[in-house]
Amino acid sequence: MGLFKKAKEAAQQGMVHVHGAGPVDPAVSGGPSTRSVAADDPIWEPINGVSLQDYASLARDAQARGVTDEAGMIALASERGWNPADTKAALDGWVQRMGESMAVGQQFRRLLGY
Repeated sequence: MGLFKKAKEAAQQGMVHVHGAGPVDPAVSGGPSTRSVAADDPIWEPINGVSLQDYASLARDAQARGVTDEAGMIALASERGWNPADTKAALDGWVQRMGESMAVGQQFRRLLGY
């Protein structure tokens, strides 16, 4: 497969691309993948009802209120009516997904406004 064909395929609609990705995918050595991720990939599915957008909204609220730890994030989520156990699982799950794919981390940062 040629370089131009790969570039064309990566530019397809419905993909979340990793900006600044180099030619070697760090996933081969256990790091987060730099591969583009389809918009309908299961990695974007909510975790216990908490979407990446919800997580970013909670993180923005935590930042604005000076909350810097997980317990504080869970307390803020409780104010929103979220179940604490579901929130903990969602926070852990989104961090894990960011560790699997740079696309998830970059999308999270965009949602945070960076």
